[in-house]
Amino acid sequence: MMLEIRDLRVSFGQREVVKGIDLDLARGETLGIVGESGSGKSVLSLATIGLLPRSARATGSIRLDGEELLTMREGELDRIRGRKIGMIFQEPMSALNPAMRVGAQIAEGLRLRRGLSSREARAEALRLLDRVKIPDARARIDSFPHEMSGGQRQRVGIAIALALEPELLIADEPTTALDVTVQADILDILDDLVSDLNLGLIFISHDLGVIARIADRTLVMYRGEEMERGETETILRRPGHPYTRKLLDAMPRRSRLSLGGGDV
Repeated sequence: MMLEIRDLRVSFGQREVVKGIDLDLARGETLGIVGESGSGKSVLSLATIGLLPRSARATGSIRLDGEELLTMREGELDRIRGRKIGMIFQEPMSALNPAMRVGAQIAEGLRLRRGLSSREARAEALRLLDRVKIPDARARIDSFPHEMSGGQRQRVGIAIALALEPELLIADEPTTALDVTVQADILDILDDLVSDLNLGLIFISHDLGVIARIADRTLVMYRGEEMERGETETILRRPGHPYTRKLLDAMPRRSRLSLGGGDV
C-alpha cells in the first residue's frame, strides 16, 4: 500500500475530533471519505499532508511509501508536500493568488521546486492547462483568476497540484461550489488522472452521489469516527450502518435511482 494510516487521533485541547481512524490507499485507486460537516474528514486530510494548526495534537501513524509523516519536522514535510502529496481545495479563489496570472502561478512551483527555466516552466504550465482541459489554454495561460469561471479556476488548482508530479492527490470537496455539468467534468478529469498517471486519490465530500461517481472504496465518518467502510458499490447498495442509510435517504430520488438500486 502507498498510504497507510493507523489509529489516527486528532485533538484540539480536550476535544478529540478524529477518533482512531485506519485507512489504506494503493496507487491507481480512489478512496472516498464521506460525512457531513463536523465529521472530521477535512481534519483527517490536513493531518495527512501535515497542515494541521499548531493547536492540534495528532497521534497514531501516517505512512507514505513507508515513511512516517506524523513525526517529521516541518522541513522534512515541506519536501513531501507537492512532490509526493498534492492538495486540491474546495474554493480555488482562496488558493489562487488574485494578482498573478494563472500560468505564472503554475510555473512558480516548477521553477522553485523542479529547477526548470522560465521558458521550460511556462511550456510545462501550458501542457498542464491542456491536461486539465482548459479551453484554448494558450490564450488563457495569461488570464487572472477573476477572469475565469469557477470550473476553470478549479482546473487551474488541479494543474498546480499536479505540477510537482505527486503520487497522492487529496481533493477536499473540490466540486461543491460547481454546477452539475461542470462537476461532472472535474470528476472525469480526476478519474482520468488516477488512471493515466497511476495516482492515489483521496476524495472528500458530503455528497454520496459524487462519491458513487468516482470512488472505488468509501469510508463513512460521523463525529470523528468510522461508521463503515468498504467497496463503494456495496456500501451504496447495502449500507450496513444507520448513518449511511441516512446519507442515502438525503440524496435526491433521481440520484438514488441512478445507483441502480431503486429505493435503497
